[in-house]
Amino acid sequence: MSTTADTREEYDVIVLGAGPTGENVADRTAAAGLRTVIVEAELVGGECSYWACMPSKALLRPAAALADARAVAGSREAVGDGRLDAAAVLARRDSFASHWRDDGQVKWLRDTGIDLVRGHGRLAGVRTVTVEAEDGGERVLTARHAVAVCTGSRPVLPAGVPGLAEARPWTNREATGAPAVPGRLAVVGGGVVGVEMASAWRALGAEVVLLVRGGGLLPRMEPFAGELVRDGLREAGVDVRFGVEVTALERTDGSGPVGLTLSDGRRLDVDEVLYATGRAPRTADIGLEQVGLKPGDWLEVDDSCTVLDVPGEWLYAAGDVNHRALLTHQGKYQARITGAAIAARAQGRALDTSRWGAHAASADSAGAPQVVFTQPEVAAVGLTLAEAERAGLRVKSVDHDLGAVAGASLYGDDYRGSARVVFDLERQVLVGACLVGPAVAELLHSATVAVVGEVPIDRLWHAVPAYPTISEVWLRLLEGCRG
Repeated sequence: MSTTADTREEYDVIVLGAGPTGENVADRTAAAGLRTVIVEAELVGGECSYWACMPSKALLRPAAALADARAVAGSREAVGDGRLDAAAVLARRDSFASHWRDDGQVKWLRDTGIDLVRGHGRLAGVRTVTVEAEDGGERVLTARHAVAVCTGSRPVLPAGVPGLAEARPWTNREATGAPAVPGRLAVVGGGVVGVEMASAWRALGAEVVLLVRGGGLLPRMEPFAGELVRDGLREAGVDVRFGVEVTALERTDGSGPVGLTLSDGRRLDVDEVLYATGRAPRTADIGLEQVGLKPGDWLEVDDSCTVLDVPGEWLYAAGDVNHRALLTHQGKYQARITGAAIAARAQGRALDTSRWGAHAASADSAGAPQVVFTQPEVAAVGLTLAEAERAGLRVKSVDHDLGAVAGASLYGDDYRGSARVVFDLERQVLVGACLVGPAVAELLHSATVAVVGEVPIDRLWHAVPAYPTISEVWLRLLEGCRG
């Protein structure tokens, strides 16, 4: 839908942001018969489609496939010492990012009956949004029922580091979309983006140094997960350094090497530097001040994703912007809850916001799954042991060596991995699980079902894993829970 100067149109629902979360909110409200418009200043499909999930996993998958082949006698000899074809990997990555064109996503909106207004949307009062188009025209949209903010998050660069801006560091966007393999890459940050991009670009031939301020990787997961990923990165040739910060950067000609001064007094020269040091909400310029909120803040919501401190129950926030769980699949989950809540209120029905109710995003706190696609993979859901103990639960953890499972040894020679479940002794249910090793991503949903479903241990004992699969680890873990 094209924009024209100073026009006004009324909808039932306005969605700010056409990433996966915004698309899913709009899909649910449109399916409920509500006339819906989505406002987007960039590509329809958002961060995940073009600069995060899809391109990053496309970069990581070839290395995993090659590692799997090398892990088995017979296929190992077939692939030999062959390296990845970087050009082919990047071309495949480009295809998964739709060559940074959103034609397919726009067609989906049109076919679904959702209007699209391109431009920068800002709240202008109760159920009112103004859209500034690229041609300078302004469009005023009003909503009969709801406005949903789904603007996501942006990378954060540390303040006060001399030379940082002039060094033109990579963020996740440059790291997932780079047209060529850098010769030397420094990655700053030991979280998910840092370890995944260190793994991907090392596999494609870059010399990679991973600089971590703290003493371990993946600090929000079980400690053994970060330890096994650290070992995997080092075995792949990544120079992993802990307890070090970048104190200054220098890139004199704007395109040549970057010189990094480190807190330990050493200097590091690289071709590119990636900062993977956190995210902030995209709320600085969306008109929050017009509804009594502070620009730049995360939006605090209840379990129905209704924004708190805004009267009238018309403003919603789903996805990264509400800071409940910065994961694409959780944003889409929240979107389904949000869409259902908007539709219920529009139809005059009361919301069911009880735990696990139709209008409560309960899984955000109880069972948000996550996979880190490194070598080895990390898959986790629910609480870590430390988190459960801090929450005051009476729990015990049960650990098992994944390599001792018959299915794992068949999957790959010298399979290395570990599994842990966190068991609530009072309720006799699992509240968390973490698995590390090749191919554990596909084991995660069974753990998620157990945690979110709060399936009693005595019933899980009757869920028999097929032999010989890696899933047989569940027998050993449940034995430990049952004592």
